[in-house]
Amino acid sequence: MSKRDFLLVDISNSFTKLAFSTRERIGRIERIPTPDLTAETLREAIGDRRFSHAAVASVVPAKNPEIAKALGDGICWVGAGVDLGIGIDYPQPKSIGADRLANAVGAKYLHGAPAIVVDFGTAVTFDVLTKAGNYAGGVIAPGLNAMTDYLHSRTALLPKVKLREPRRAIGRSTREAMQSGAVYGYRGLIKEIVVEIEKEIGVKRGLRLIATGGDARLIAGQTGLFAAVEPQLTLEGIRIIATRNFPAGR
Repeated sequence: MSKRDFLLVDISNSFTKLAFSTRERIGRIERIPTPDLTAETLREAIGDRRFSHAAVASVVPAKNPEIAKALGDGICWVGAGVDLGIGIDYPQPKSIGADRLANAVGAKYLHGAPAIVVDFGTAVTFDVLTKAGNYAGGVIAPGLNAMTDYLHSRTALLPKVKLREPRRAIGRSTREAMQSGAVYGYRGLIKEIVVEIEKEIGVKRGLRLIATGGDARLIAGQTGLFAAVEPQLTLEGIRIIATRNFPAGR
């Protein structure tokens, strides 16, 4: 069996994604529910496939020892202390989530700067790259499913709903009303936050909006604001970071 260059691992709150890649391209992506992630489940997912180096972006520190146990030493842990290929203009660089840094790297190298990455995950995060290509900070809001799950768990009559494109703004049932509130509400949230970011960084012309995360196509696809929807932007960023920290031939 051929040997891949990298094993890429993206540990988020809900799911862990892993993929093997060359220096240029990501292969098939596999998912493990993060609560089920252990050294054993990771080894089972890897199987007999071989790779030269591993790069990991984790926002669940409790799972990091399991990764180290499965993969051993020499892991590139994505963070402000490794070669990212972007500058960081932020008061406490070590406090930036690894996924947010990976997204920023992916956005810069795939689409250029200035840019805003909107990641529709457990939380909806906005990350800003300046014209110079530096990470400048961002915005964190509750995720769509977090909002709908909260409404379901905290009320007696509101059901758990599956998010999809609403038929109309005025819901003709409780489910339709919740879908409308989530989808149209988050599109409005995006537009307002982007307007305020543009004011603060003083850039509008040439600013690229990149969407990623599980709900990216549903929410971003109909706004007309986004230059691209990149569902696997985090893994692409991890791949790029891996190429910088594990040069070819080493």
